[in-house]
Order: sequence, then C-alpha cells, then structure tokens
Amino acid sequence: MAELAPIVIFLFVLFALLGAGVWVGLALLGVAFVGMELFTSRPVGDAMMTIIWRSSSSWSLTALPLFIWMGEILFRTRLSEDMFRGLSPWMARLPGGLLHTNVVGCAVFAAVSGSSAATLTTVGKMSIPELRRRNYPENMVIGTLAGAATLGLMIPPSLTLIVYGVTINESITKLFMAGIVPGLCLAALFMGYIAIVSKVSKSYLPDPEPVISFKEKLLNSRFLLPVLTLIFLVIGSMYLGYATATEAAAIGVVGSLILAAAQGSLTLGTFSESLMGAMRTSAMIALILAGASFLSLSMGFTGLPRALAEWIGSLGLSKFELLMALLVFYIVIGCFLDGISSVVLTIAVVEPMIRQAGIDIVWFGIFIVIVVEMAQITPPIGFNLFVMQGMTGHEMSFIARAAIPMFLIMVVMAFVLIAFPDLATWLPDNIRQRPGG
Repeated sequence: MAELAPIVIFLFVLFALLGAGVWVGLALLGVAFVGMELFTSRPVGDAMMTIIWRSSSSWSLTALPLFIWMGEILFRTRLSEDMFRGLSPWMARLPGGLLHTNVVGCAVFAAVSGSSAATLTTVGKMSIPELRRRNYPENMVIGTLAGAATLGLMIPPSLTLIVYGVTINESITKLFMAGIVPGLCLAALFMGYIAIVSKVSKSYLPDPEPVISFKEKLLNSRFLLPVLTLIFLVIGSMYLGYATATEAAAIGVVGSLILAAAQGSLTLGTFSESLMGAMRTSAMIALILAGASFLSLSMGFTGLPRALAEWIGSLGLSKFELLMALLVFYIVIGCFLDGISSVVLTIAVVEPMIRQAGIDIVWFGIFIVIVVEMAQITPPIGFNLFVMQGMTGHEMSFIARAAIPMFLIMVVMAFVLIAFPDLATWLPDNIRQRPGG
C-alpha cells in the first residue's frame, strides 16, 4: 500500500489541476512540486531551476520553434491552392478520384510543416470547397481529411517526434528517418480505403473530371515544384547526412521565406503573424516540456518509474502483450490529452518498461506517434475534430463518425508496424548521419 501512495497523490493532484482548467505545463509543474515536497528532502526551488534549464537548453530542441515557424510561414502562402492544381490531374484517374488529393496533399504538406493542425487547415481550406463543388460524399471529404492530416505528426519534420527525441535523449534525425516509411505506408492505407469505398458505395457519385493530356498534366505539375524543392532541401539534407535536424529546420525557414516572397505572400503583416504564431506554439510546448522534465525528476526521487517497470517485468508479459497494453493506455489518455502532452506526461514511466522489455527506442517512437495520431481524431479532445468543426460548421458527432474508419486504419497500421518493425528501423540503421542530429 505504501508504494501506491505516490501514485495516488500524483494522479489526484494532476487531475485536480487539469479539472480546474490549469494549463497542462503548469499542472505538471504543480504535481512535481507537490511530489518533491512530500517525498524528498531536496530544496524544491533549486531542483526546479536546474532541471528546467537543463531541459530547455537542449540544442536538439532548437529545431522545434524553427520547424513551427516554417509551417506558419507556409500556412500564409498560396501553397494549398498550388498543390491542388498540381495534384488533381494525376489523382483524377485513380479509383476514388480527387478525394486522394486530401491524402497526398496532407502527406506533402506534412513534409514541410510538422503540425497536424497546420496540415489540416492548409489542405482543407482549398480541398473542401473543390470536392464539395464536385459532389464528393461529405462524410468522405471530412473523414479522409481529418485522418490524413494526422500524417503531420508522423512524416518528418514531426513536432511530436522532436518532443519525444528530446524527452528520451535520442537523435532527432534518426527519429525523422524512422517516420518516413511508416508515414508513407499509412498514407497508402488511407488511399486504399478511398479506392475501396469508391467501388462499393452507391452514394459515391462525384462529377467526372475532364480528360486532359499527359502534356497538360506535366504542365500543371510545375505548381508542385516549389514545395517539392523545399521538401528535398529539408528532408534531403538530413537523409544525405549534410545537416542535422536543427540545421535542416533553419534551411526550411529560409526556403519558406523565399517561397512566400516569390508568391507575393510575404508582407510585414504576414511575417509578424507567422513569427507570433510560432512563438505562441513554441512557448506552449516549451512549458509542457519544462513541466514534464520536473515531473520526471520528482517521480525519479520516489522510485516510481523503476518500481512500475519492475512490476510490469514481474507480470511476465511478452513484448506483444506489453505493446497491446500500451496501445489501449494511450488511446484512453488520448481521449483527454493532446498528443504532445500524452508523450511528455507518460514517457518517464513508460521508457523503463520498454527498455527492460528490449523494445527498440526509435521504433517505439514511431509506434507511439501512430497511437497519438489516433488521439487527434478521438472525442472529446481530438484537436483535428475541433479544427474541422470550425472549417465546416458540422456537428462534432458527424465529424467524429466520419473519422471512425481512419481511426481503425491507424489501429491496423499499429499492428503492421509490430509485424514488420523494419518499416521504422531500416532507414535510421542504414543511413549515415551527422553527429549532433
């Protein structure tokens, strides 16, 4: 019973603070403060100051605000309009038609954004009116966009992977490399679902697209060149070992500023808006990370993570059983917390478990991101559902029902990753990287 006391106290204080509407970062700091006061004799102020400075001064963390700023700049360009014009001629002939632009557009923008919400908003503001005008089923338009936007958490540069890497002190570049193939596989599963529904659903009757020549398709593809060039500069520089994640983020910011200027979208107003937007998001994440770092230290003094890991080890669970338990666990907490909060709040306890079970830490990062993606479209806190509601005006229940098939596809992807772990580990194990990534 004595070992349960810290758990009960930590959970009680945490839920009391969150229930009172306190910001997640401040709630984590409050829980850690209470834990340090009750279970240690170390001066709390000194411990808080030291651990917060150590966690916030990580060089790897520099990539986070830079990638956020890059996404904010691109959000204010005509990128979504150009992507639709470049992609639609190629997507029109596939089974399912232009609905594939939701998935491919999200995958493309995810590769220069890192944010699920930015991906959803940027692609949605162009694709939703166009698909509606062509009479595509509303539930499919809403569901595929809400689901495909979660690719922003998987395909590098992923903000969640940066936070995960900083939290467990793992190479950001390795995690980015690990996310590429699973992200593309998940996009392929989404597209396969669209193709199947288009063949079996009697309500799938969009207006036919005019037939255009191969030459016209190539001509329209020129609209994709700016964003593809930016993707190559950002991801390619890391993939080829020329840049660390932080250096690639700086390249991305410069590239996005050039792209915005070339499109005529870069004004003093949009520059200021992008900078302030990036600052707000970065400050929020930094506060959560600071609270999580202090909470990890506080829990470490109680011996709680080690005790839980030993308890899990004593149950004799296989790797698969442990992963299934964690899958259900993260789906449940994802109903109440956003993805980044879910990761930083739990990783101090979960990391010893997975290391003891012999689970690859990089592979687990991709697994946890897939499950966190599910949280983006899971009521009542699913952030993508709120963004979609603001864009479409639909009831939350309608949007949640439309997103259910995409949620199930992500569950399938989690099992695919368990069955074929090389999907996540082959690239980081075989691509050279610069030190410090």
